[in-house]
Amino acid sequence: MPTLEELVSHPPQLPVTRALGNIAAATRPGGCAVVTAPPGTGKTTLLPPAVSVALACHDASVGRVLVTQPRRVAARAAARRIARLLGEEVGGQVGYSVRGDSRVSERTRVEMVTPGVALRRLQRDPELPGVSALIVDEFHERDLDTDLALAFALDARSALRDDLFVALTSATLEASRTVDFLRSSTGEEPALVDIPGDIFPLELRYAPPPRGVEAVGAIGNERVGVRREYLAHVARTVEETVATTEGSVLVFLPGVGEIETVRGNLRLGDIPVLTLHGQLSTAEQDRALSPASGRRVILSTSIAESSLTVPGVSVVVDAGLAREPRFHEQGLSSLVTVPASLARLEQRAGRAARTGPGIAVRVMGSVDVARRPAQSAPGIATQDLTDARLQVASWGTPVEELALLDAPPA
Repeated sequence: MPTLEELVSHPPQLPVTRALGNIAAATRPGGCAVVTAPPGTGKTTLLPPAVSVALACHDASVGRVLVTQPRRVAARAAARRIARLLGEEVGGQVGYSVRGDSRVSERTRVEMVTPGVALRRLQRDPELPGVSALIVDEFHERDLDTDLALAFALDARSALRDDLFVALTSATLEASRTVDFLRSSTGEEPALVDIPGDIFPLELRYAPPPRGVEAVGAIGNERVGVRREYLAHVARTVEETVATTEGSVLVFLPGVGEIETVRGNLRLGDIPVLTLHGQLSTAEQDRALSPASGRRVILSTSIAESSLTVPGVSVVVDAGLAREPRFHEQGLSSLVTVPASLARLEQRAGRAARTGPGIAVRVMGSVDVARRPAQSAPGIATQDLTDARLQVASWGTPVEELALLDAPPA
């Protein structure tokens, strides 16, 4: 059974392999790095083993590499993907821990976790015993728990663990700003590793709705949501795309309700239609993420934007919407439907060209795309900060002294 060393020395043919030397050079106890890569380069698959192997060259008794993934399904899928390359079950050299589910052992050298799990580990023991590196994957998503976990880890690093290696990775992050942030937070000069992607051709197509059909508007009882007329147009776009392309089709929709509405509108004959979202059981999620013979259409929330590979997909249809948390002046939090940022559109389109030429169909006009914000607003600027205040109070360091890329609202 291969070891992580054998996997790194004889890696699969992924674009990230061309940067393994740079990753090894950047990895040392007490160092830090920013890793940028286009979608589909294999950074989530090979970066954690490469960091573990590089640290072992400095210290044979090196501890575990902790990797935060923005979602539970991504943590489980990433662990399974690396374990499969090693020819072993999850829980051996590679494992995961998410809320209510953990598969690790004494042999585990790479552990995928959600930001919430990382936060609890830090609160329980800030020294992170047995951990030699923290990799924050998909840092651009800027989830509130991710920002807090990183801030606490950097605080613990400066006071207790000057040997902890920290890396931030993303396909769309603002590299120069992130490098400056790490430099000021750690006093170290971060290594910047840019992983080139295979330039598989990606054809962008646009399918804007008819005039007068708005994506979001009143849907009765003074509620605001995604209009049924727009979802009917999305369904027609999927049908037309299936008729004029080959390969499986991944469709991005903002939520479960929209997924079910579009699924009810689709007429695709004998082509199976699967769904992928956080409310499904692990077995149901695995069904969409497992290789299959023949074409499929997978209707997904943003869960498939990053860190996940849906096998066989060469076409993406993007409804162009995202569901993001917002905190209102009345003291209430809610999920609101907003136009997806350019970074999210790029992430989604990249799912189509991971392994070969792809097509991305955006259910909007090119002018609409040009008006989109570059990045989604960070969670610290839009979410209810009550739990964050309690987390910081429990941690003990004043929020003004924590390393946060964006300060919380006054």
